[in-house]
Amino acid sequence: MSFFRNNLDLALLILRIGFGGMMLTHGIPKLQKMLSGDMGFADPIGIGETPSLVLTVLAEVVCAVMVLVGFKTKWAAIPLAFTMLVAGAIVHAADPFGDKEHSLLYLAGYLALALVGGGKYALDYVLSKKE
Repeated sequence: MSFFRNNLDLALLILRIGFGGMMLTHGIPKLQKMLSGDMGFADPIGIGETPSLVLTVLAEVVCAVMVLVGFKTKWAAIPLAFTMLVAGAIVHAADPFGDKEHSLLYLAGYLALALVGGGKYALDYVLSKKE
């Protein structure tokens, strides 16, 4: 049974590194845009361009790093899943499936991480052993 458990933890590590790391390639340019003072951004859910940009950066940078290292993985995956749901279902709603496919793939990965957490090779696991 430990063989399967070890593979699950390894799979969760790969999922976290892949999804957290790749999301940074989307979030960091938005962070740079925001830091340069350019707050123009889509407003897909009607809260304003600036709040939309700030929340997207928080998800795609801060939460992505948290997922990457496995810190509060279940909680960090929720804003990422929501952001990807908005991107796939609202921002790219009228686009062909190929244009929304990336956000929906991210959504699936973040939902899985929200359900099962980061696994044994996560910062949460290390911190839980010190308590």
